[in-house]
Amino acid sequence: MTKLIFMGTPDFSATVLKGLLADSRYEILAVVTQPDRKVGRKKEIRMTPVKQVALEHQLPVLQPEKLSGSPEMETLLSLDADGIVTAAFGQFLPTKLLENFQFAVNVHASLLPKYRGGAPIHYALINGDEEAGVTIMEMVKEMDAGDMIAARSLPILDEDNVGTLFEKLAVLGRDLLLDTLPAYLAGEIKPSPQDPSLVTFSPNILPEEEVLDWTKTNRQVFNQIRGMNPWPVAHTLLNGQRFKVYEAELRKWKSRRSDCFDQKRVAGRCRRRRIVPQSCAAGRKTKNVHHRLFEWRWPSIESRRSLWKLNK
Repeated sequence: MTKLIFMGTPDFSATVLKGLLADSRYEILAVVTQPDRKVGRKKEIRMTPVKQVALEHQLPVLQPEKLSGSPEMETLLSLDADGIVTAAFGQFLPTKLLENFQFAVNVHASLLPKYRGGAPIHYALINGDEEAGVTIMEMVKEMDAGDMIAARSLPILDEDNVGTLFEKLAVLGRDLLLDTLPAYLAGEIKPSPQDPSLVTFSPNILPEEEVLDWTKTNRQVFNQIRGMNPWPVAHTLLNGQRFKVYEAELRKWKSRRSDCFDQKRVAGRCRRRRIVPQSCAAGRKTKNVHHRLFEWRWPSIESRRSLWKLNK
């Protein structure tokens, strides 16, 4: 039986951890995850999904704010583990820790060397990629730069968003790890280095990147919306009010006029709209308020005149 230390934080990691726990070939000696954080408007302290799984299985849980130089790291060094498995842990692993065990592998949610960093799924959607995937790689001190052990991909559908793709890739990563790890440990797989010329990065989404840019193409706006759903959520201003846009749909309209979406005048000039936001929440302080403001077909002449006057 291979003794492991598992490191991870979100639901993606929890799926991988559950897979290891269900496999009799592995024993989890300890679980390392990020500290509990305050979330939501009420600032309620919430434990990570990985911690929830660990406690359900009565596993020791360590939550260092920073692993390097911490008492938790000394605890890990004292464990009689064979190796480390990480999945979206959210911290760099110190070299001392990596060198203390026989192996350290990571389940990364992209087809490396593309999208190194913390938001690979967001960028795959925002950039309109046709496929996404997971890579099992060896851990090194540099971010997501280790040699690749295995990779597996799946197509990205128009119906996908960050949440759905996270779920799909979590299962894909879990299965790939369980299929690959035995052969890797037996020396049957030779890891391959990443091509430096193909490296791209996916840093965490900045607040200014959440703002919808209506000068972009319909497809680009559509990809931005789904590439930020359910978090951090794209938003726009309409008559001075902030709207979070959770979902959108691309539609074809028969018209001789050009495509557009005029956020100042919702109706009046454009009869052909290919991007139609489907679910919006208004205002920073409004909780779970969904509006049908954008869910409309081309209105009557009277309605258009009213909207035109209202938005002038």
